[in-house]
Amino acid sequence: MSALSNVLWVGLGGGVGSIGRYALGAWIQGAVPAALAPAGTLAANLIGCFSIGVLGMAVELRDLLSSEARALVFVGLLGGFTTFSTFAYETLALGRDGAILRSGLYVFATVVGCLLAAWIGIVVGRLLWGGS
Repeated sequence: MSALSNVLWVGLGGGVGSIGRYALGAWIQGAVPAALAPAGTLAANLIGCFSIGVLGMAVELRDLLSSEARALVFVGLLGGFTTFSTFAYETLALGRDGAILRSGLYVFATVVGCLLAAWIGIVVGRLLWGGS
């Protein structure tokens, strides 16, 4: 399997996952009160985390997916649907492998770091484009 072929599988899965996330989010936001926003994003994260858990075990315990299918499903489809699923699975894998401190640091760095990065991005964006 060539690297280019894997890139194509990832791209195909990512497109389908992104469309799925958009469709799910639009459906949920239309079905629940506005006060529950962002329920669509939460739903995508929960579904993605459940899916990567089930499929991750299929790969680890039964070796059920080829490398092409893994690229399509894990990196592409679930990555396009929600990268939070990968974060959750990797965090639990670190803990399962006994790296509890690394797991905790990863959670802290991801949550706090991403919130901080988004805030800095907002500040920089306002400076660049004149927002208040």
